[in-house]
Amino acid sequence: MSWLLFMDESGHDHRTMWYEVHGGIAIHASRLWPFVQGIRALEASAFGGSLQQFGRREFKGCKLLDKDKFKWANQSAPMQDGERRRHALAFLARTAGGQKPTRDQFTAYGQACLAMAGGLFELLRSNRAVLFAGAIPRGVRPPADYNSTEILRRDHVRLFERFFYFLEGEKDHGLLVVDETEKSHDRKWVRRLEKYFTYNQNGRLRTQWVVPTPLFVSSEMAEPIQAADVCIYCVNCAFRLPKSGMNAPVWQDIADNFCPWLFQLQFSGDCYKDGQVYHEYGVFYVPDPYAP
Repeated sequence: MSWLLFMDESGHDHRTMWYEVHGGIAIHASRLWPFVQGIRALEASAFGGSLQQFGRREFKGCKLLDKDKFKWANQSAPMQDGERRRHALAFLARTAGGQKPTRDQFTAYGQACLAMAGGLFELLRSNRAVLFAGAIPRGVRPPADYNSTEILRRDHVRLFERFFYFLEGEKDHGLLVVDETEKSHDRKWVRRLEKYFTYNQNGRLRTQWVVPTPLFVSSEMAEPIQAADVCIYCVNCAFRLPKSGMNAPVWQDIADNFCPWLFQLQFSGDCYKDGQVYHEYGVFYVPDPYAP
């Protein structure tokens, strides 16, 4: 059996987020189906039904946890589960039909979104999921004389380094499952990935456990990719490492509700370099991803 690293990204539109974050959640193959079943049951428990019934193709961090959802959820005291589901379903039906929901329906839908996110983190922990995420400054560009466009970026290298050491500790192989984007972009990334794992000495070593051929899937058809999106979004909004220079403002609602989960889920283990042992974590910051 193997571990699957479901990968996604956040902040790459360079609009509202402070960082670009690339990473994902690793789930063992033996826990994958129970995890997917758990997500589907959680969705029904939170909203009263499936979001896809109402034309909402997937749940994403920026949709579940935007500022409106917190504002709506806090309009009144938490509703009882049955009442929340009834009003949340009415919200979905009204918006799908072009009608404006009532205040109670807005409230219920906001509370359902937060319940979905909180339950998702509980599912990740109960299924032994492990978080890996590398952040870089928003909009960082290579220097004018940069001539290594075919080389894997530093934050990606460090991400696979940590995944490798995790797999080595587990004595198990790991597969990369990636959210597909624009095909030309994906092809360029795969070329960099293959060169790293083929020509770089450390990259060749890491193929002992990391299978360097990624599998591309559509996020709307893969619940674990959507779960990774929620985690990466929360890292971007609220997870900070001030000593490394990662000190952008924090969205406090997400920090209070979800950062403790991120700290629990992230990888923590020993890595080796130049004959020395370093204790590393799954979430890290790279100020300059184009440095040598």
